[in-house]
Amino acid sequence: AHSTISLVFRIRIAPLSRRCTQSARRGRRCRGRRRRPTPSKITIQWEACKQWLRARWLAALSSSRPPPANHVEHSVDSAISLTKRSDSLNRATVFFFATAPCGYKKVSLQQLGVGGGGQGVGAIQAVLVEETEKGSGGTGGQWWKQQHPSYHHHYHQHHHHQQHYHHQGGYYTQSHTHNPVTTMKQSYMQLTWVFHDDEAQINKKLPKELLLRIFSYLDVVSLCRCAQVSKAWNVLALDGSNWQRIDLFDFQRDVEGPVIENISRRCGGFLRQLSLKGCQSIGNNSMRTLAQSCPNIEELNLSQCKRISDATCAALSSHCPKLQRLNLDSCPEITDMSLKDLAAGCPLLTHINLSWCELLTDNGVDALAKGCPELRSFLSKGCRQLTDKAVMCLARYCPNLEAINLHECRNITDDGVRELSERCPRLHYVCLSNCPNLTDATLISLAQHCPLLNVLECVACTHFTDTGFQALARNCKLLEKMDLEECLLITDATLTHLAMGCPRLEKLSLSHCELITDEGLRQIALSPCAAEHLAVLELDNCPNISDNGLNHLMQACHNLERIELYDCLHITREGIRKLRAHLPNLKVHAYFAPPTPPPSAGASRQRYCRCCVIL
Repeated sequence: AHSTISLVFRIRIAPLSRRCTQSARRGRRCRGRRRRPTPSKITIQWEACKQWLRARWLAALSSSRPPPANHVEHSVDSAISLTKRSDSLNRATVFFFATAPCGYKKVSLQQLGVGGGGQGVGAIQAVLVEETEKGSGGTGGQWWKQQHPSYHHHYHQHHHHQQHYHHQGGYYTQSHTHNPVTTMKQSYMQLTWVFHDDEAQINKKLPKELLLRIFSYLDVVSLCRCAQVSKAWNVLALDGSNWQRIDLFDFQRDVEGPVIENISRRCGGFLRQLSLKGCQSIGNNSMRTLAQSCPNIEELNLSQCKRISDATCAALSSHCPKLQRLNLDSCPEITDMSLKDLAAGCPLLTHINLSWCELLTDNGVDALAKGCPELRSFLSKGCRQLTDKAVMCLARYCPNLEAINLHECRNITDDGVRELSERCPRLHYVCLSNCPNLTDATLISLAQHCPLLNVLECVACTHFTDTGFQALARNCKLLEKMDLEECLLITDATLTHLAMGCPRLEKLSLSHCELITDEGLRQIALSPCAAEHLAVLELDNCPNISDNGLNHLMQACHNLERIELYDCLHITREGIRKLRAHLPNLKVHAYFAPPTPPPSAGASRQRYCRCCVIL
């Protein structure tokens, strides 16, 4: 007898092979398979289950509106192809109305979004009306009869209409053939719930241009995650327009040459900013590919890429004429040839960091200054071979220079800094730390010609005195940060001048200034900067300050955020407790050595920890 299966499900249907189907028709057992009873009749109470289906459908899709009553219905083939094509449907429950012949041996049930496993199977059983199997009685239909007394009416009504179905409004035409293969094919032409246009997901409605704009605000990690959502998002997330700014510092251990090559090819002309800081596996070949593929790059950070050499700068010079910012900090193989290539091919360069490129000499800086007249920032920390000649070349050819770092350039003298200050009046950041040949003449020249100066670092400039800082405080009213560590000759007079002349001072370092006393701290406390701006004060190894100096500070420096008091011999725990009590948000960095323990009377001596007590 002809038998059918009518279910509502979002599942895979595993039909028997043709040989097994023919065997089932003849009533014989199929080889290699465990015999199972063939269902003869399973029908569905469609009207009674409509609300149940709608509730499950909405739960699966998290939709706020139910499907319309006259929903557009498609065939099973459309549902299957749509499921394969749509990522959203893969994550939801797709319900469709299918009729299957007895040729079906197995029905695999799985509900995504509502519940899987046994819970999903139970949900399907809840919509079965009757299940009658050859050779054994069904249980699903009996359960439904017990739960739904109106079963008989709905079943007979459904069975009656099933003989008169026609292709109207998307419904299928019931075939009267008894061929199981033919009936099996017809089972793929049944009804399905699909998205109505009003219920479409927002990513289906938004234009690609708007999605690209949204993706442009995401970082690298977020873009990679979005690329795994669906094929459509993969294309959008990996679009070159979203990769204009890339920072791979957090992935420095994983980034190797092929990664950079793939990124450069994908981004192409869209890439503007790239940071490869700390990516020590990157070599010249990868950078050559990057330069060729990304000609519009404007900012490149190669800090601590120790395998980078002159070949990289040659490639940048040949293919990246728009380069404006280049960081080569701690690239030990960079020589004067790199600077000459950059000068020839990157005339728009404005910021360059050459710190700890110890092979550089005056010749390379001379070529760079001539080829890049728009240079505004030149950082050469640790370039010990540079002399006054390099500084004078920068002063002569780069009048717009605003920031310069000459830390550890021990051959620099007052002559070089004097010409620099005279020709570059826009200087606002100057670092002269560990330049032992500089004197007060340098400070006086800066005071006369650089009124915009707001950051001055002069650590271990042991020839600077109160005279130079007096001139500086008189003319440089915009000073905000000063590092005077190990300026051994300055006294409280310097603090008096700074207190009166620098009302915007925010950070002041006086570590190892052993001539500073409580009177100098009192002058700082009386200054205009104390109450409004002063946030950081470093007083390490100042043996002449005491708790009285802290009392002056706590009365006036209400915005103080951090104070360092390491090795201040006259600062006590009680003074620090009072300071903390008055300024509860203040971070105090200090330590005290524990007292020497008394000698032990026994033969064995107990070992005491000599560690410092951090406050």
